Amino acid sequence: MRRVGPIALLMLAGCAGVQSPLNPAGEQAQDLTSLLTLMSWVCGIMYVLVLGFLGISLWRSRVRRASDAPVVDPADKGLGRSLIAWGGIITIGLTVLIVASFFVDRSLAAARARAALEVRVTGHQWWWRLQYRDPASGAWIETANELHLPVGRTIRVALGSADVIHSFWVPNVAGKMDVIPGRINLIDLTPHRTGWFRGQCAEFCGLQHAHMAFDVKVESQAAFDTWLAGQARAAATPRDAVLQRGMQIVGGGQCAACHVVRGTSATGRAGPDLTHVGARRSIAAGTLPFSRGALQGWIAQPQALKPGTMMPPVALEPGDADAVARYLESLK
Repeated sequence: MRRVGPIALLMLAGCAGVQSPLNPAGEQAQDLTSLLTLMSWVCGIMYVLVLGFLGISLWRSRVRRASDAPVVDPADKGLGRSLIAWGGIITIGLTVLIVASFFVDRSLAAARARAALEVRVTGHQWWWRLQYRDPASGAWIETANELHLPVGRTIRVALGSADVIHSFWVPNVAGKMDVIPGRINLIDLTPHRTGWFRGQCAEFCGLQHAHMAFDVKVESQAAFDTWLAGQARAAATPRDAVLQRGMQIVGGGQCAACHVVRGTSATGRAGPDLTHVGARRSIAAGTLPFSRGALQGWIAQPQALKPGTMMPPVALEPGDADAVARYLESLK
């Protein structure tokens, strides 16, 4: 099994969705982008002024040296006026940035009062466990590596870690938030544009930090409700003989020790919930686009695709491997 090269990784990142803080699709990202734009203007103007006055200073120094005049004339009143002017410019620039930062911070904090939906996100090496509250039963619905958000609503994300420090970042929707063991941090997301976006762990967390991504889908409220209702259901029992064989292997072998497939005997908690894995866009936290072949390769040789991952290789006969991949693909 060949390792995924850098060009392939760039292609996979592009397929996973847009990832750019300069293309805001959420209220929080818009606020932060506006602040970044203002800071760039203020700092850019200061930079141009510094270079301009540096050039004037060098020119005046050359003229004075050519005329044998003192480089700095103690009686030059212009020097004092220049220092006062520079102090005023710096004070104005800093004041503008402080006031703008205050209003952006206040806007980010105000979103918390509007939070209408809570999502729990737990960082693992190297994948994401996601849990949604079922509006019908009040129970938590679990999925992995794919975050769905209703457009126009504020979602409060409660972040926790199962091992080391991670960082939750969806550049198009909001800023970063650290994910720390033993602590719950909160971040609010208010997406205002539908589409697929890419999230990423933004804190080095080990060997496969770069392969700890997740897909984000912002959709209409109706589409989100339909998706959540589907996620709440247990996996259906297949009628096809090949799929039944795959379900038996998943429920009675190594898979069941680490993964949950609700409605079957697979009840492990170490790895991602696979109840509806067939509906996801990628596997292994964005490492590979979802396909039957990718599933077979991942099950057989996960270390070849994601060295250091906690998932062990699972040795299956070709027919059994095909049955397992077909069964997992059917879990929509």
